Amino acid sequence: MTVPDRTSPAIDVRGLTRAFGGRRAVDGVAFTLRGGECLALFGPNGAGKTTLLRMLAGLLRPTSGTARIGGVAVPGGPAVRAAVGLISHASLLYGALTALENVELAAKLYGVREPRAAALRALEAMRVRDRAATPVRALSRGLQQRVSIARAMVHEPSVVLLDEPFTGLDAAGAAALTSALVALRSSGAALVLVTHNLDEGLSLATHVAIMTAGRFVRFEERGALDAPAYAAAYRELVARGA
Repeated sequence: MTVPDRTSPAIDVRGLTRAFGGRRAVDGVAFTLRGGECLALFGPNGAGKTTLLRMLAGLLRPTSGTARIGGVAVPGGPAVRAAVGLISHASLLYGALTALENVELAAKLYGVREPRAAALRALEAMRVRDRAATPVRALSRGLQQRVSIARAMVHEPSVVLLDEPFTGLDAAGAAALTSALVALRSSGAALVLVTHNLDEGLSLATHVAIMTAGRFVRFEERGALDAPAYAAAYRELVARGA
């Protein structure tokens, strides 16, 4: 991975909006993250979190507003896709291929040098290298999730977008993912983590936001936020449909 410039925004979002018919799934969102920072994004189902991630990944074109990944406006084509690792509800794995073949294929598509070695390192990081020769369709849902995460991180992206990545992981898988995310942050990657687990999100975050009805109703630095007080405020905001 090219060492990110931590003085310039890795993610710069201004007035980002995505409408479906007459409904705004994302409505005027704005924030900035630099390399090594992590935004934990909380909100109820249907708040627009996944739509926001899809726009940042270059998979969905904004209706209005702008988002830049490493200075490149989304959707941005190959330049954005090469910079981003997306971990979503869709595994993006081929069931007939082995775990290693899936991750090695992704490495080749991203132009990674020595793709097999990189794939093995990614599987090792997710503690699933012992299943490298197993077809993905023969793996449990949790192990498939680990392989999917390895696939998303094999090219050492400078921006990582995570949509409920801990879902389906056992304790070992969750610990491996946390370790990988900490390492990515330390190397200068910027992370956006969507999660319903406040403790999980707050433990990794440098910034936190609450999203409802397509908008950020709170955005702040993690700093010295009191976790129980923040959790209570979150429940109140969601309960009243802010």
